[in-house]
This record gives sequence, C-alpha cells and structure tokens, in this order.
Amino acid sequence: MRLRAAAVSDTGAYRSVNQDAAFTAPWGGAVADGVGGGPAGDLASAAFVHRLAAGRVGTVDAAALAVSVRAANWDLRAHVERDPALSGMATTFTGVFVSEDDTLLLAHTGDSRAYLLRDGVMTQQTRDDSYVQVLVERGLVAEADAATHPRRNLITASLSGGERDRVVVAEHDARHGDRWLLCSDGLTDYVPPSDIAAVVARCGDAVEAAGAAVALGLTAGTRDNVTVVIFDVELGPAEPFGLSSRTSFYGAAAARFTEGLDEGLESA
Repeated sequence: MRLRAAAVSDTGAYRSVNQDAAFTAPWGGAVADGVGGGPAGDLASAAFVHRLAAGRVGTVDAAALAVSVRAANWDLRAHVERDPALSGMATTFTGVFVSEDDTLLLAHTGDSRAYLLRDGVMTQQTRDDSYVQVLVERGLVAEADAATHPRRNLITASLSGGERDRVVVAEHDARHGDRWLLCSDGLTDYVPPSDIAAVVARCGDAVEAAGAAVALGLTAGTRDNVTVVIFDVELGPAEPFGLSSRTSFYGAAAARFTEGLDEGLESA
C-alpha cells in the first residue's frame, strides 16, 4: 500500500500566527491544531508533529503507534518543564498510518477531523471531542446548529504532555481509490461536509484536492487557520520504504523546526 499524500495549510485572513501543523509521507501523516486560548499553540502542534514523524520511514502496528504518540506527548511535557511559561499548551491530533497488515490505523483526539471518500460518498470517521458534540449526543443541540454554536470550539480532549492524555486508535480496511481527508476545524466550522465532499470528489489528485478544500474554507470566510491533508490509497506490488520517502511538513511544523529535522534526517 502507498499513500499519495498532499497538504496545504493557510494562516487565514484573521489570524497572525498559524497554530496548525501537519506532515505527510507515503506511510502516513497527520494534522494537529494548537488549542486556542492556551500559550504557544503553534509550538505545541509543531513539536508534537515533528516528534511523531521523527525517524519513521515505514509501516507501523497499533502498539508501535501508541509508543510514538506517547513519546511525542512527553516531548510537550519536556518543553513545559524547560519553560514553565508554556504550561497549558496543548494540541489536537488526527492521523492516518499504514499498518503492517495493509490496513490503515486512524488515531485521533480533539476536534480536528478525518473523512473517508469511498465510491463517491464521504463519511466522517472521527468523533469530535468537544462540549457541543456532547450536547448533540444528549439531544440538547440539533446537529444542524452545532457548527454555529457559540461554544463549538470548547474541546474536551487534547494532548498536553499529561499522563492521562488519551488517543483513540481504530483500524480501517483500505481499498484502492479511497481518499482520506484530515482537516483542522478552520474548515469544518465554516463549510458544510456536503460542500467539502463535492469539491474533494471532483479533484483529480491529492495536491489539487488539498488546495481546493483550503480555498473553500478561505472563501467561506474562516476566522481560523485552515489545514487540509489528503491521502489517496494505492494498492500494488510491495516496494520497500526508504529515506527517499521524504516526510514533508506544513504550517507551524514547517515554520518552526524544518532546519533541525533536516539535520536529523541527514544523520540518520
């Protein structure tokens, strides 16, 4: 299995700093969104994404993914221990990874989302860890009103280096031609899923789809950063992963740590 991956991250017209971070590789990728209202959200998302991607060049099983997520989360705690002013920084995380048995592992916490486009139908594959989602599930808020609720950005789970931080990991079958979309809430808070699906479905490749989805959010007047990661699933003869399968970084991850990561890859 290979993932043809692309991503686009835009600060947007109303923010001065991009707190979204993302990475892509033939074996997986993720989007992370620094939690608004906390200190150094861009550092939290970028540090987590870089630590998660560091040194990996191939498939992963659920146990190894859990170890990688835990290590990346501990890295956030290390930043806070070095600089207590960063206490409270946190990030969401949604990622897709190729597993050793040719399935996909979807890992998630927070309110960034993953969608699967299969046979022309797009379905949400993650549950928002948010206050409004709880209200919807209890029947106190209609699904149609959730996107405009004044407390829609209040999340109930994130990664901040804490021992009790949790990530949900689910295994998914993979079909040739599947298209996965990962995105920050800068897109989904402003654009209905049906509109996202229509744009993503008509684009020919991952690069075009990622750019079109971000443009959709910007046109809708998003007041947040907007980041989209697209994966197109390809099944075929096995090919070994190698250092030529370069990892690419976007948003805060590209702005903050690219130089340090390049040095690490060159010495690997």
